[in-house]
Amino acid sequence: MTRVTPDLLSRFDVPGPRYTSYPTADRFVEAFTADDYARALRLRRAAAQTLPLSVYVHIPFCESLCYYCACNKIITKRHERGAAYLQYLEREMALHTAELGSSRVVSQLHLGGGSPTFLSDAELGQLMQMLRRHFTLAPGGEYAIEVDPRTVDPARLAALAALGFNRLSFGVQDFDADVQKAVHRVQPAEQVFTLVEAARALGFESINTDLIYGLPRQTPTSFARTLEQVVDLRPDRIALYAYAHLPERFKPQRRILKSELPVAAAKLSMLAQALDALLGAGYVYVGMDHFALPNDALAVAKRQGRLHRNFQGYSTQPDCDLIALGVSAIGRMGATYSQNAKTMEEYCDKLDQGQLPVVRGLALNRDDLVRRAIIMALMCQGEVQFESIELAYLVDFKAMFAAELDALQPLVDAGMVSIDASSIQVTPTGWFFVRAAAMVFDRYLQADQNRARFSRII
Repeated sequence: MTRVTPDLLSRFDVPGPRYTSYPTADRFVEAFTADDYARALRLRRAAAQTLPLSVYVHIPFCESLCYYCACNKIITKRHERGAAYLQYLEREMALHTAELGSSRVVSQLHLGGGSPTFLSDAELGQLMQMLRRHFTLAPGGEYAIEVDPRTVDPARLAALAALGFNRLSFGVQDFDADVQKAVHRVQPAEQVFTLVEAARALGFESINTDLIYGLPRQTPTSFARTLEQVVDLRPDRIALYAYAHLPERFKPQRRILKSELPVAAAKLSMLAQALDALLGAGYVYVGMDHFALPNDALAVAKRQGRLHRNFQGYSTQPDCDLIALGVSAIGRMGATYSQNAKTMEEYCDKLDQGQLPVVRGLALNRDDLVRRAIIMALMCQGEVQFESIELAYLVDFKAMFAAELDALQPLVDAGMVSIDASSIQVTPTGWFFVRAAAMVFDRYLQADQNRARFSRII
């Protein structure tokens, strides 16, 4: 694997946003209030848009703490908290439909966390009933749930299928027992293989597994064994993340011994092994850290130029409004972004007062919208056609972005980007560093010297 070399890493593997949105969530402001969000919902209702919605529901609960985790979660064994949380989710749904109108069509649903399977089968059934009361789930839509393998068995997977879920994402991270102990997430490989086999038998349309390289006690040798097992498992999609050790931001990571983390050369070796193994096994590199089998909908969307990106990552669905429900959830409505309260106390307090629990967000200006279109074109299609931006936003691309085109030159010289009279193109090597190209067009980032809060590109 020669696409990612130590020289390229030393020059371009810098901290930067993942661009699940632009502007990124760290630019949200408290001046954007629940009233602003309600106004955006009413505007969508008044426009009578026919495009379907996407819905994300955040379930924050986990029974045990994974030391690497940077998600918003609540560690508890009190499962009765799930029932109380569902009551608040229903209130939040009702506040949405009061502004947006009822029975709006939803073609994409994602349950994330935390661990959504912390909820019992009955509670997950109640949640789906609630969603169907307030929205219309489109036939043939994508209905996904994140699954902690330690919380389910084949019978539970059958219950998920009966509820309408057709996509699963299993959190694997690593199959090595020593690594699992170091991150406080022990789950035998046999357990995951059994679940994936059961999911296939039940007819789930797509099965994803998450992997992380750079975890404590990982070595190139141990990770090679994990990769062999993953190739044998053959999930439809694989998300391969680099562990970002940011203990100053994420308290659980303070339990990880820095001395047990692999050095940079070992991480590069693990990345090279992963790329060789996955591409050699026939997976398509979708972008950033996502791989898919050629017949998976994500790979098909990449080939056909229909790939999109939202707060859950790459998506096959058209770029659409996203309603976000639950603690800390981030949504998009029209030219606005919004985020709910990050603590359970504040989230519940807002709903107790009959208010949408939005505490910050952003209304995008014209410059934001133009740059968002460019960044998403780079991240999803690997290409920006100047004329399409000029026609959509009535700008002179080369005049407006002269400084950015100059700033791309190091990437051009490194063979990661090419620029001609009509477009910017990301090369096959450049796909691994596509965030670096997107960062050039991020006006907020270029004015910000504090980038250490972001994970590295690779």
